[in-house]
Amino acid sequence: MDVARPEVSPAGRTRGRGGALRLGLLALPLAFFALFFAYPVAAILARGLKVDGVWQAGRLWEVLGQSDIRQVLWFTTWQALASTALTLLIALPGAYVFARLDFPGKQVLRAVVTVPFVLPTVVVGTAFLAVAGRGGLLDELWGVRLDTTVWAILFAHVFFNYAVVVRTVGGLWSQLDPRQEEAARMLGASPLAAWRRVTLPALGPAVAAAALMVFLFTFTSFGVVRILGGPAFSTLEVEIYRQTSELFDLSTAAVLTVIQFVAVGAILAVHAWTVRRRESALRLVDPAMTARRPRGARQWALLAGVLVSVLVLILLPLGVLVRRSLDAPGFGYYRALASAESEVFLVPPIHAIGNSLAYAAAATAIAVLVGALAAAALARRDAGRWMRGFDALLMLPLGVSAVTVGFGFLIALDEPPLDLRATWILVPLAQALVGVPFVVRIMLPVLRAVDVRLREAAAVLGASPWRVWREVDLPLVRRAVLVAAGFAFAVSLGEFGATVFIARPDNPTLPVAVAKLAGRPGDLNYGQAMALSTILMVVCAVALLVLERLRTDRSGEF
Repeated sequence: MDVARPEVSPAGRTRGRGGALRLGLLALPLAFFALFFAYPVAAILARGLKVDGVWQAGRLWEVLGQSDIRQVLWFTTWQALASTALTLLIALPGAYVFARLDFPGKQVLRAVVTVPFVLPTVVVGTAFLAVAGRGGLLDELWGVRLDTTVWAILFAHVFFNYAVVVRTVGGLWSQLDPRQEEAARMLGASPLAAWRRVTLPALGPAVAAAALMVFLFTFTSFGVVRILGGPAFSTLEVEIYRQTSELFDLSTAAVLTVIQFVAVGAILAVHAWTVRRRESALRLVDPAMTARRPRGARQWALLAGVLVSVLVLILLPLGVLVRRSLDAPGFGYYRALASAESEVFLVPPIHAIGNSLAYAAAATAIAVLVGALAAAALARRDAGRWMRGFDALLMLPLGVSAVTVGFGFLIALDEPPLDLRATWILVPLAQALVGVPFVVRIMLPVLRAVDVRLREAAAVLGASPWRVWREVDLPLVRRAVLVAAGFAFAVSLGEFGATVFIARPDNPTLPVAVAKLAGRPGDLNYGQAMALSTILMVVCAVALLVLERLRTDRSGEF
């Protein structure tokens, strides 16, 4: 007797193959994070919390019992929340302006607002000190100083993270179909009500992703707080550095790293759960269809307000850096960069430019490859809890002390087959760790916004999972890939926390060179630091302008 075998639809077979495809997509990201994040961090924690092979769990309660440590934890948390709220308040109008309005100089200004994000945080702190500190611009003009208050820290964080919101939220906003909001207006909704009920829910995942990245960067803030906060303010990151480098108390530093790790893990878990509940398929269109010239007094006023905020919060500190780099007559500080008589490095400081570009290019390639594979796997609708956990894991490098990661690289990656300390690839690997989360966070909202029915239709017609990705997803996310690549390149150029421990003296990067020159006494060293900072700004701006042009040229392919 023949038994009829149930037929399996093409979509069902594709779903089965899709599970295997997801595992294949995750293989490289899992291996990357296991080898170059989990292993080094575990090695440094074991070095600090193990005595004669026994874990000292009691050290956790001893450290938490110290009132000064609790004060540091409290300040770290509330300043990060305040910085995130202030950044969203100021930058969301900018995201709208760059996404929906077309005006002269837009591409140049978009590149300029991204420049602060690649600057070493010590340079950001120095720039704001020159604006708002003793003898700074505000002090000279109105006798106002902010360096003794928390406001200097908060506004410096806005300066640093403005581009995160503009690029992450604006990238999706520019692809939302404006006709949906216009339909709500035609049905009688006010502009604010239409935006709140139609556009804001669609932007929810991107806003949450931007808020998460800003919070993580401010939660682990180091250079800004160290320079502008002085002895009055200290974050966990500053305290970890102090315990490691000044007090040589690796045990306390390891405990603080665990506390930071747990706090960040809890935040990421909440974020993954809330964002997943708000996901929905969106209608994405060519960004060229959504940007228009400002119309009406409201849009012109909004554009003017954004331009003023960019001028005050971003261009003014950058201008201070440029002016200080030109204090020496005849471009003296720039000429000194080519001198081989450096007291800080084994090579002329100008060599840091080529090193940074090469390292950043390699780090960008790694970050885009790893991040794109991870985002493609996470975007599938049938992902379970363990996939959401992996989503949170990808963000951990932004919330774990860069000091810990840098030391971990030196301790863990020193034996075959992972003896990488003497190789050039070590620096791009450390930089890519910070770039991958940006690639994932920028690509994921766009991938999840793709209508799943398009994929199912392609599967029913017999397309393999790979062809579905190539024919359906890739044309829609190509712009997001370019945005992600630009962010990864910018982040790699400015990465400092881990790179400072692993960059060799004969191959320094721009941020390492800037920090070391700025930390040496003498006007010449400080002037060279400002000159290198200006060069770093220009290099970043040119790279981002090239990316903007490439992205604009390809927009017709969507």
